[in-house]
Amino acid sequence: MAERDRLRDYRGKRDFGRTGEPRGRGAASGDGPRFVVQIHDARTMHFDFRLQVDDVLKSWSIPKGPSADPKDKRLAVPTEDHPLEYEEFEGVIPRGEYGGGTVIVWDRGTYEPLSHDRGGRPVDFAESLERGHATFRLSGSKLHGEYALTRFRDGSDGGEEAWLLVKRAGGARTHGAPDPRRARSARSGRTLAQVASDAAGE
Repeated sequence: MAERDRLRDYRGKRDFGRTGEPRGRGAASGDGPRFVVQIHDARTMHFDFRLQVDDVLKSWSIPKGPSADPKDKRLAVPTEDHPLEYEEFEGVIPRGEYGGGTVIVWDRGTYEPLSHDRGGRPVDFAESLERGHATFRLSGSKLHGEYALTRFRDGSDGGEEAWLLVKRAGGARTHGAPDPRRARSARSGRTLAQVASDAAGE
């Protein structure tokens, strides 16, 4: 599917004359697939978890954020695909715009797809997501190790599609989701309050 079509929902929800969010050019980086976790203080506080798949960021809203404890099963609700440039986005989305509120980049880095079929053969990552189960290894500044995304409700009954994000057992514990209001950006070192204050002063 063409990049512009994959971003149609994203662009249709935003007025780029008002929001500083990137419109998106689909320029891929060359150092492996990327991931980003953003804290978004919108109508409700939540974490946005995004994985680069081809020329877009596949995105999920995670109310409680990723956990480093394999016992925690974090609800992850899919949202529209975002442009690759969204990995860098940090700022304030104006009130009245879709997702209005403050955003910081809590963590970012690269990931390694790990999905295999029952015979142990590697499965294309986009295909594994289509099938509803994907495993991957994160290498970020805060999150490290193997995680799995599993769809447990497909929305075919008219309800909301929903997934679980779970840390795979084994390996050292890494940073879990922090108190969002105290968390600092991996990009700028700022908190949500500092980003909001800086935007108000511009």
